[in-house]
Amino acid sequence: MKERGGLERGEEHYKYFVFLHLLFFLSILTEVFLLKGIVIPFQPAFFIVFLLAQIARIWCIQSLGKFWNTKVIVLPDFPLVKRGPYRYIKHPNYIIVGIELFVIPLLFGAIITSVIFPFLHIVLIKYIRLPVEERALEEVMTNNRKEDSD
Repeated sequence: MKERGGLERGEEHYKYFVFLHLLFFLSILTEVFLLKGIVIPFQPAFFIVFLLAQIARIWCIQSLGKFWNTKVIVLPDFPLVKRGPYRYIKHPNYIIVGIELFVIPLLFGAIITSVIFPFLHIVLIKYIRLPVEERALEEVMTNNRKEDSD
């Protein structure tokens, strides 16, 4: 996207998401192997929720097409994508990640991790990522409106 004129915003916060996801997997391993998490039999319901989340993620990625990425990169002169799940929800992938952070640990009996990490995800999204993303989108939309009126 940058090669097509995309503007990245909020570069400094990306490391927090990488760190959160790294800690997430380490937390599962720690809870299951070191803390002897609750051993539960395979729960098909958790696995089905996980699979549905993956289907939803594919829908998001396909809907965004060339605009999909994990960073906040906006392309001036392009309208917002309003197809697929983006017709109904502004940021569906953040919901999907929250579901994953809840259900993946449950597949392994890591109940503590399944509570802590969705909460941390919500905090990062609400107080850091969404404000950056909304400002970037508003900046592009404002510039597009100005160009249209000129």
